[in-house]
Amino acid sequence: MEKLVSSRLPSQWGEYTIEAFGNEGDRFPHVVLHRGLGDEKTGEPVNVRVHSECMTGDVFASSRCDCGEQLAMALQHFKEQGGVLIYLRQEGRGIGLVEKLRAYNRQDDGMDTFEANRAGGHADDERNYDDALTILKALGIDNITLLTNNPEKIGHLEKAGIQVSRRPCLTKVTADNGDYLRAKSEITGHLM
Repeated sequence: MEKLVSSRLPSQWGEYTIEAFGNEGDRFPHVVLHRGLGDEKTGEPVNVRVHSECMTGDVFASSRCDCGEQLAMALQHFKEQGGVLIYLRQEGRGIGLVEKLRAYNRQDDGMDTFEANRAGGHADDERNYDDALTILKALGIDNITLLTNNPEKIGHLEKAGIQVSRRPCLTKVTADNGDYLRAKSEITGHLM
């Protein structure tokens, strides 16, 4: 995996540098947005959000999850304080969009998000954070304040030698996402 291209991206959250990381010819590479980065050798932690793609939440503002809200929260934080968004192309906790939509149907029949994945033949979480580590190393970042509620993500990065402090990404509980957030807290230990 390598940096394929870099460009300027003005947005409602300020101006960012956007970079695509992947292999030449990838139609859907990982994306990195960063704002306010300089020489990262200062030793000061860099604000980082490692965000897994969620088309339903990020693009269509689904209220079934808190993904879109976490993404917007991170970008607003970076507008004010600078930081890096690593947008990993691993939809549906790594199972892809079609399987995620099938899992939605099972959730509508009473399963929690993890039971729905298992019923479709998947693990609770099939994501991998190795590409995020590669990107952090390419950016020269090894000390971060990670905007997350996911202890597995923290552990994966720390195990690879990244110094991590956590900033919570607390979102609103609604009638549509309450069971989802409760399952994440109770089953996978998300820090809510």
